[in-house]
Amino acid sequence: MKSVLFKGVGTAIATPFDSNGVNLDAFKKLLQFQLNNSVDAIIVCGTTGESSTMTDDERVSVIKTCIDFVDGRVPVIVGTGSNNLDKAIHFSKQAESLGADGLLVVTPYYNKCTQNGLVKYYSSIANSVSIPIIMYSVPSRTSVNIEPETCLELSKVSNIVAIKEASGNISQVAKIASLCGDDLFIYSGNDDQVLPILSLGGLGVISVLSNVKPLETHNMVWSFLNGDFSVSKKLQLDLLPLISALFSEVNPIPVKYALNSIGFDFGVPRLPLTELSSGNKVILDKLL
Repeated sequence: MKSVLFKGVGTAIATPFDSNGVNLDAFKKLLQFQLNNSVDAIIVCGTTGESSTMTDDERVSVIKTCIDFVDGRVPVIVGTGSNNLDKAIHFSKQAESLGADGLLVVTPYYNKCTQNGLVKYYSSIANSVSIPIIMYSVPSRTSVNIEPETCLELSKVSNIVAIKEASGNISQVAKIASLCGDDLFIYSGNDDQVLPILSLGGLGVISVLSNVKPLETHNMVWSFLNGDFSVSKKLQLDLLPLISALFSEVNPIPVKYALNSIGFDFGVPRLPLTELSSGNKVILDKLL
């Protein structure tokens, strides 16, 4: 059995931008909010963090700030995937050298590689570092799905420990769990499918929702893990309208607006992402 990087809620944390670049004071304020409300890990420089629009210097600054501020209280996991293998390896080595506890590596986007290409991509990155890797399957963004049989092959790599499953295909998640067992842990990558994935043996969620509702997301996951299924189910269902609103436009457009609404100075997404539309602002304001 492989070691568990974290169990429970990992927040896929947003990044605040202003006219000078990254607003590190606002970032630390959100980190403290997360730690005060029982999250189990922080995932930085992922999709929600808009890492694709950051300069290399900004990436390093955000990663260092996060690791230094969290100071070992929970694991810090850094998004390092790319459609350029050399860049993914560079980002992965860099994150390890800065003190990251693990990596979140998305499938190569745009290239539309084969399953054999995925095996070689992930194996190459894994061989370049010693810290644990969580694969990230999100075909709605990348046009590439990690098939269950590919998960089985990659589960044989010692430091590939888990998958963030955001395909939306529960049957696929079940097959991954059946094939891989304790050689590949599963995290939900969709806030509206946390309980179904937990019921198949998942360890938790890498969450957008927990940016704004960390304690509620924590309670949803841990009530299930502690056997209180009725409480967990109620929270999952009660949170569905907010979850839906947080994905009313492409992530992280809505969650950045939501963070601003509850008192965090997170600015607006960087182009090509735009501000949330006025109609969806009204919906989010009511739910928040």
